[in-house]
Amino acid sequence: MTQTRRSFLQSAAALAGSTAFLGSYSGLARAETAITGVNYLPPSYKALSFGAAGFVERLNAADAVSVDYYDSGKLLKADEQLPALRAGTIDFMFHTSSYITRSIPILGITGMPGVVEALHKNPDRLKKGSPLFNLINEELAKEGLHMVSMMGNVLEPEYIWSTAAAPVKSIADIDGKKIRVVSFEATQVIENLGGAAVRIPSSELYLALQRNTVDAAVANISTIIGRSLQEQLAYVYKLPLTAYGIGLFVTTSRWADMADNEKVAFEDASAWFDENGAAEANNKIYPDEFWPAIKAAGIEVIEPTAEDLLALEEASVSVRDEWIAQVGPEVGERAIALALGAN
Repeated sequence: MTQTRRSFLQSAAALAGSTAFLGSYSGLARAETAITGVNYLPPSYKALSFGAAGFVERLNAADAVSVDYYDSGKLLKADEQLPALRAGTIDFMFHTSSYITRSIPILGITGMPGVVEALHKNPDRLKKGSPLFNLINEELAKEGLHMVSMMGNVLEPEYIWSTAAAPVKSIADIDGKKIRVVSFEATQVIENLGGAAVRIPSSELYLALQRNTVDAAVANISTIIGRSLQEQLAYVYKLPLTAYGIGLFVTTSRWADMADNEKVAFEDASAWFDENGAAEANNKIYPDEFWPAIKAAGIEVIEPTAEDLLALEEASVSVRDEWIAQVGPEVGERAIALALGAN
């Protein structure tokens, strides 16, 4: 289906009225319901697009629905997706949690420094139906949102990747450096450690590194490979500074109005996404393909010292305290405890 964003948005109200998103006639036989989903990530992000593409393929194969799916920002840019979902002009979206933690604070748990390494190493803590997953959805429901899945886990942490001209090989090296970030959590930590945080979209990062607009970048390895940034980099300092997952979101009203057979199709496809999305990236693509590619590119890998990990923990305290104040002490402290393995 070929459709411009303008024509889609102009016809969205009529579409919503005629289909009533998955219809209100769950007891009657009817044709497949057409639904629209978006993802701003391009297929070149192999590890990130694998799960989303698999979900859409399985959902589209169900008899209940037919899916119009737009990746690579073809319909909506990253910053436009959440408003469009809330407005009802799209039916579901995939979104990296790091981009929307300021709009949806509870998702900050997926990027919380001092917590993300524990989440990454223990995927059961964020799977569908886990206590942490359910707590996140309780908070999302207050904003009219529902997370169908967070791809089963967060992805491997984001590390600090730097150029030959401005190496970052330790905590001390962060001081005075211009470092690209995305999330609020990463911004706060970098600033606490003396760096200058610069928000730059991944699509502009290659030139920013090439022209020395920034000295380094906080990034997941998917961004490095997906944007060929290894061509501009010399070092990766594996400080587990932050992380993110890719959430599959609908609104609570859409979810409630979904007919039984359509909800079954959604749940079946999302169960596959939850089981395979992060696992494929973390356990196969990263160790078998991406890290060997980094090694082949000649990038030096530096592991953090115990002293540096302690310094990160100290710099993270104020970030966690501010986040707990945002979401409320009861919710924030409970979420962190669950992420760290409490029952």
